[in-house]
Amino acid sequence: MCKKVCTRVILLLFSYLPITVAQAQKAPPVPPPFRVDNLVCEYKINPISVDEANPRLGWKLLTRDRNIQQTAYEVRVGSNAVSLLKGKDLIWTSGKVTSNESLHVPYGGPMLASRQKVYWQVRIWNNRQQVTPWSMVNSWKMGLLKPSDWSAKWIEDNYLSDTTGGPSPMFRKTFKLDHKVRAAHLYITAHGLYEAQFNGKRIGNDYFAPGWTSYNKRLQYQVYDVTADLLKGDNAVGVTLGDGWYRGYTYNRKKDVYGSKLGLLFQLEIVYTNGKRVLINSDKTWKVAYGPIRSSSFFDGEVYDARKEKKGWSTIAYKDAAWDSVRTDTVKENLVAMFGPPVRKHEMFKPLKVFTTPAGEKVVDFGQNLVGWVQFKFKAKAGDSVKLFHAEVLDQQGNFYTKNLRTAKQENTYVFKGDSVETFEPHFTFQGFRYLKIVGYNGPIDSTSVAAFALYSDMAQTGSFSTSNPLINQLQHNIQWGQKGNFIDVPTDCPQRDERMGWTGDAQAFSRTATFNMDVAGFFTKWLKDLSADQLKNGAVPYVIPDVLLDKSLSAASGWSDVATIAPWNIYLAYGDKKVLEDQYASMTAWVGYITAHTRAGLWDTGNHFGDWLFYAGTDYADGAALTDKNLIAQAFYAYSTQLVINTANILGKQDDVKKYTALLADIKKAFLAEYVTPNGRMISGTQTSYVLALNFDLLPENLRASAAKRLVDNIEDYDEHITTGFLGTPYICHVLSRFGHTDVAYDLLMKESYPSWLYPVKNGATTIWERWDGIKPNGTFEDPEMNSFNHYAYGAIGDWMYRVVAGISTDEGDPGFHKINIFPHPGGKLTNAHAELETLYGKVKSAWSIDNGIFTLDVIVPPNTSAVVTLPAVDGPVTEGNADITTSKDITNIKPATGSDLQMDIGSGTYQFKYILKTHKKNS
Repeated sequence: MCKKVCTRVILLLFSYLPITVAQAQKAPPVPPPFRVDNLVCEYKINPISVDEANPRLGWKLLTRDRNIQQTAYEVRVGSNAVSLLKGKDLIWTSGKVTSNESLHVPYGGPMLASRQKVYWQVRIWNNRQQVTPWSMVNSWKMGLLKPSDWSAKWIEDNYLSDTTGGPSPMFRKTFKLDHKVRAAHLYITAHGLYEAQFNGKRIGNDYFAPGWTSYNKRLQYQVYDVTADLLKGDNAVGVTLGDGWYRGYTYNRKKDVYGSKLGLLFQLEIVYTNGKRVLINSDKTWKVAYGPIRSSSFFDGEVYDARKEKKGWSTIAYKDAAWDSVRTDTVKENLVAMFGPPVRKHEMFKPLKVFTTPAGEKVVDFGQNLVGWVQFKFKAKAGDSVKLFHAEVLDQQGNFYTKNLRTAKQENTYVFKGDSVETFEPHFTFQGFRYLKIVGYNGPIDSTSVAAFALYSDMAQTGSFSTSNPLINQLQHNIQWGQKGNFIDVPTDCPQRDERMGWTGDAQAFSRTATFNMDVAGFFTKWLKDLSADQLKNGAVPYVIPDVLLDKSLSAASGWSDVATIAPWNIYLAYGDKKVLEDQYASMTAWVGYITAHTRAGLWDTGNHFGDWLFYAGTDYADGAALTDKNLIAQAFYAYSTQLVINTANILGKQDDVKKYTALLADIKKAFLAEYVTPNGRMISGTQTSYVLALNFDLLPENLRASAAKRLVDNIEDYDEHITTGFLGTPYICHVLSRFGHTDVAYDLLMKESYPSWLYPVKNGATTIWERWDGIKPNGTFEDPEMNSFNHYAYGAIGDWMYRVVAGISTDEGDPGFHKINIFPHPGGKLTNAHAELETLYGKVKSAWSIDNGIFTLDVIVPPNTSAVVTLPAVDGPVTEGNADITTSKDITNIKPATGSDLQMDIGSGTYQFKYILKTHKKNS
């Protein structure tokens, strides 16, 4: 019996063997267990428009082994990928460099020329005397580095009348290519916004290009590899322009902020397979006409008349004899390569429901307050029109509510051409909405005919956070969607009403939270360049960046203008990017210099300030409004900005500045104490915000801090465990409570469900963060429609505390960018678990804890080439890691008691699981 069975098994094995071998032959090679991958140049993969003289390179180590550190690296750069693989014809090699640096490593070879493309590889050595194979070949291509590289001319239409808010001009040209194309790159920008097509096909998947910058000083151009879009023989190109930020309506219906004429700059550089180079430029040979986009505006929407479409207008077959000529202008010296991420189309939402409101209006609910637009597929007669209106909320009666849009129309109008089914989505506008009202169309409306698309800057999601509490999870969802909706090339304050500007106060409050949710390194670095460009000569920082207010009196507000120091510091902490501090240092010191020049006896008590914007000011409590003295706030942020300048000067090796600003900080704190604090530590403004800022910015002497923290707790209890802070106190309040031993109170604030609280909007159906604690009041009515956005990320700054304290993931300020990681979770708030992950520039960091029958389990991932200090909270008894006592592990060192019953230790890279009895649980049971 056994012999027969065994024979059958052997025959079966042989019958499968040929398939298995064949599959193995087709399978990709198994990657080595220790390798280097995820190569980037200036935060991008294979960029084609680099204008840094010495681009910075980075990579990640990939391994499953523990305690892996890079000890050396070698980078090699060549002009040919094939030769590079053989180690020949190198432009530059670093040689073997003893260093653990795997981020921001500068290219050190000969200066590269405009348009030059180079290829690079890296290999690294680790602390086990292993060396990786050479990485895959990556590349970067230099942009146009000097004005003389531009041979194209600016082209505009010839019409002299003011056409702002009018039709979109369409520019067109045909050209012939005599040979097969080896490579073709399009360098393009616009005064306004552009969409380009070659031979009837859209170029790229970017929207609202060239993006929003301080146009008169910094105008970005984009580069596209269009090799596959061109044909040997006849070709056609078409480019449509829209008003956009350049000349479209801005705050207070101002227009033409940067200019009154839309323009196109187009330079197509082609290399034939025979080596010949050809240029196709914007010049007088182009033609222009108006088409179906009758108007486009970020605030008001788009009017599109499909009857005026010019079918095939960007193809060679189109006849343009009736089109007009263009006029030309010279290139100005303000062009820069694009640095930040482009705006792109992301999630699609189908209707959650379609219904008729009590007012009889046809409305679609997409279930999510998003920013983008609606695409429809409708059928109607030629000349019929449909209007799409957009709103964030419904009113008490369930009707469509748009009063909070102020003067913004947020409507798209489409006039049908009478084809079978017509598909439309806008081009040069976006809306903030959850609800869509459709007027003028009576056909079927369902998931096959309408869809909403979210548009935002193309930032990879890097962080995730969840807990056992569904309301907290929805809060995290709301924080992320508030960021998505307001990060449209610049950090806006709201995406729906007639504002949508880069308010600096919102950006500084949220900047650190933003670094946890998404990769915002390029996004903020680009925006900070515009901050420097628009900063006044006296150092004042405008309220909004880019500065479209153009009013010198609208500058220098505490907590707003301090973004000049706070945002660079937060980007440095998140990404370890020293260059952002180098680039912004002059701006940082100029801002502190401005404040100093406007002080009296060491006090900054002059000028206009917003104060603790939108703090709790209701009448539900006997103590009344939580008003904090604006000058107290100004002095506190004066101190904080000065401290950040000291920190930066230390990092940059500017010791004379360290001494200078350290002395200044001492005077600032002395003046603060004398003016705003009684001898026993009571603040003259006894609000939550006053104590939070004084404690968070270390303005009080050590002997007064504990009592001040107790007063803060008392104040919170006076308000029945409710928060009363505004935009400036909210980001720090829970951090201060945790720092001074009151994490339980911080949890009380987080978990509160009644107004004012973070969860009050969640309980009221919010899918984004509200501008006000009570955008919808407890009685169901709305706050003042003049200022009541339902997508406003500032209060989402609590996300930073959720990541850094609840889950316990933070970077060491002395070794930033998560090269040295602090893992210190703080269980509480009746949560039974919390899970957070963060994809850093080194790799994934994870901290996930759970409590089950008194057993605390903590799962940790530390990426290669980093290390972590882990602090285990409330340890009662022995701790195991991987089912063995931690004292027996060679991967865990420096085990020592921390505060109270906490236990601290050092670990290297790798995956860990700690388990022990949680002391607080045992005590409570």
